Amino acid sequence: MRLEGKVCIITGGGRGIGAATARKFAAEGARVVVADVSAEAVQSVVQTLESGGSAALGIVVDVTRAADAERMVAETLAHFGRLDCLVNNAGITDDAQLLKLDEAQWDRVIDINLKGVYLCTRAAVRAMVERGIRGVILNASSVVGLYGNFGQTNYAAAKWGVIGMTKTWSKELGRKGIRVNAVAPGFILTPMTEKVPPKVLDLMTEKTPLGRLGTPEDVANAYAFLASDEAAYITGAVLSVDGGLVL
Repeated sequence: MRLEGKVCIITGGGRGIGAATARKFAAEGARVVVADVSAEAVQSVVQTLESGGSAALGIVVDVTRAADAERMVAETLAHFGRLDCLVNNAGITDDAQLLKLDEAQWDRVIDINLKGVYLCTRAAVRAMVERGIRGVILNASSVVGLYGNFGQTNYAAAKWGVIGMTKTWSKELGRKGIRVNAVAPGFILTPMTEKVPPKVLDLMTEKTPLGRLGTPEDVANAYAFLASDEAAYITGAVLSVDGGLVL
């Protein structure tokens, strides 16, 4: 098992890609911390992991609050004694074309998708550095962050910012033995994409060379590889998981 004995926090771990990543990491031997704003979702995923024989901890957290991010890391250390990997998966969309995009929509998406990554990473890295842990930070970007998308000014800005932080942190933290990478999913069938009209999803399927939309498991598999020692010489990378959508 590629993640045997490692302790991994997954934000937004209560559903979609986060829940799939929690299941994948547990299957690979990790002790998983499921962090999500929804207590019900956290409990459901933790129960699933524990029923399969995996060690899991659930923490209700708002990633936009520095105190929550610090508490999440502190509770992880108190429960498992270490922290090896943080997956910054928590994210939302709140779409509108520029002329209809209000400030509240902008702030909400930037706070969760960008500021939340900064706050959680800062807390996790402090713990890793203090304990001399050669850890891993994995960030959720998007093909929208790489190429933009109609009606997603706020989301594109946040996801492009995540790429910038990923590359900056890989330079800053490499000498401390901490790897930082990002994954850029394409159209993945999750609760987030349930708002997308079927006509648009059909169009995206037609445009994807592999002939299908992605699944949460497709992204979880990428995270598991990047978290493992098989990726020990990879840092500062942005791995697209999009079925060739943007070719």
